[in-house]
Amino acid sequence: MKKVLIVLVLMCGFYSAFAQDENEPYEETKGRFKKENLFTGGSATLSIGSYSTVLGASPVFGYSINKWIDAGIVFNFTYASSRDVYYDPYTGRYYVSDDKARQTVFGPGVFARFYPLKFLFINVQAEQNFITNKTIYANGPTVKDNYSATSLLLGIGYAGGRQGVGDLYYYISLMGDFSGNKNSPYVGISESGKAVITPIFKAGLQVPLFQGRKYRR
Repeated sequence: MKKVLIVLVLMCGFYSAFAQDENEPYEETKGRFKKENLFTGGSATLSIGSYSTVLGASPVFGYSINKWIDAGIVFNFTYASSRDVYYDPYTGRYYVSDDKARQTVFGPGVFARFYPLKFLFINVQAEQNFITNKTIYANGPTVKDNYSATSLLLGIGYAGGRQGVGDLYYYISLMGDFSGNKNSPYVGISESGKAVITPIFKAGLQVPLFQGRKYRR
């Protein structure tokens, strides 16, 4: 939680620095809400294999503070189902387990993207996810485990087709969870039981709202 608070303070500092460099005078735009700066979008996940399925969506709703900064909220939902495939050294054959593992992850978050260049951004995202793990044994009781985890995602990304505020564009990003929380759905676990940062690749769309012709730049 301390790391999340530190990041929020840094986000405020970045905002103050970038806002002073806006093309329009700061005094003229201060306190003005522009509905054409609102945007939505997000990313989706779909993976279907012989013995595993992953479905997910991360819709976002945000506001372009200026051409340097976007900020908003995100909601995550991921469902994963799998069955183990194991090798029997005595028979030399692979077998599919009748046991099933299922995981559901959902939760809210806040994010900010800082654009030092119009096509390059730094992503800061704090999330609080709620996780349910369920193991369904073929010849035994079902085991269920519920817990929550705070995540702090930091990374960089590319925005294709972005010129400034109010553009429709796609993005791809590479992030990692730097919270150190071993319960996070984004990390691996080392042999010593500590959280290991693993790469998180995301791709999605940012869709501007209320973009009549008079708002185009």
